Amino acid sequence: MTRTLIVMVKEPRPGRVKTRLGRDIGQVAAAWWFRHAVTSLLRRIQDPRWQVVLAVAPDTAVTSRVWPALPRIPQGSGDLGQRMARAMRAAPPGPVCVIGADIPGVTRAAIWRAFRALGNHDAVFGPAPDGGYWLVGTRNTPPKTLFHNVRWSTEHALVDTQNSIKGARIAQIDTLQDVDTAADLIALRGK
Repeated sequence: MTRTLIVMVKEPRPGRVKTRLGRDIGQVAAAWWFRHAVTSLLRRIQDPRWQVVLAVAPDTAVTSRVWPALPRIPQGSGDLGQRMARAMRAAPPGPVCVIGADIPGVTRAAIWRAFRALGNHDAVFGPAPDGGYWLVGTRNTPPKTLFHNVRWSTEHALVDTQNSIKGARIAQIDTLQDVDTAADLIALRGK
């Protein structure tokens, strides 16, 4: 059984990544922040208990030298749910978790809590204060209904995703903040 941690990343091109943050601080600064935040995240989450895989966008960034030498898969087309489901299905048999790359508070301990929760739950979520989530995981291959009818980028994303797998035993772990705006960066510095 292989535990797989998939990190959803975009190649850090100005105007193509962290565009909401870029409106506040400039697109070049937002791309710079993202590149360094992801590099730090990837260092923090390396652990022999799981394999880290990058799901990259655009698909041509599979060969990019921006990220460390880690296994990579293209995200492909579709909405966020379709891309996450595709990445989860590509993982080897065993528990799989997906995280975003813009959550500075992610630690190995939090990831381990998620994998441990999958020992007796069908799915696990790491909520975000805005009603979304920074982590989603399933014990095995995700149910086909996972991510159906989710209102992405709204305060309903977590509830909608949980409702897409009615009857599943669901666990929640740490609530962590992602960085979408300059206000998020300021809040992060205050911690």
